[in-house]
Amino acid sequence: MLLTQNISLFRSNKKIFENINLSINSSKIIMLKGRNGSGKTSFLKTLLNIIEPTSGTIYWKGKLLKNNLSDYFKNVTYISDKTSSVRELTLYENIKVWRKISLSNIKDDQIEKTLKMLNLYNLSNSKVNTLSLGELKKLELLRLIIDNKKLWILDEPLTNLDTDTINIIGKTFEDHCNNKGSIILTSHQKPEIRVSEEINF
Repeated sequence: MLLTQNISLFRSNKKIFENINLSINSSKIIMLKGRNGSGKTSFLKTLLNIIEPTSGTIYWKGKLLKNNLSDYFKNVTYISDKTSSVRELTLYENIKVWRKISLSNIKDDQIEKTLKMLNLYNLSNSKVNTLSLGELKKLELLRLIIDNKKLWILDEPLTNLDTDTINIIGKTFEDHCNNKGSIILTSHQKPEIRVSEEINF
């Protein structure tokens, strides 16, 4: 599905990362490991065509990524380590915006069930700028369910989450892979899930 060959990134002759090879198909989870500042986030941004790598090649479904971006972005959800929510809107207003943007066919009862599972239901009418860091992270991760894309690219998805929520997210990862989805993530924590491959930065 997604393949990188010898991807390297340099800035002002400083190495950010070098010769990273990655191959991810359905039902696979790849975890990128390394200290802060080791280049993991920059690598994710090359996968998203945000940053141009200094060298190397990226393919999507056997074609050069640059020649297949429309199909690629139809299949990818990216969640950054920074919030994408509109802070002046309520939690539920943000969900409505995401549903409209992604043309999601998710049902209201599924949204309600997920909000309750994540202990967010009672905060539906709270403005995002009043939420805790953990509540913000859970709201961001709701996009995975709303978008319903095959490839998830996640930057530190487990930060600021309590153990119970990490276990719920881990189960969500497993369900996604069982439905032939795939995940690339960076994380300092690892839920009790099967990781197909670890790449060190």
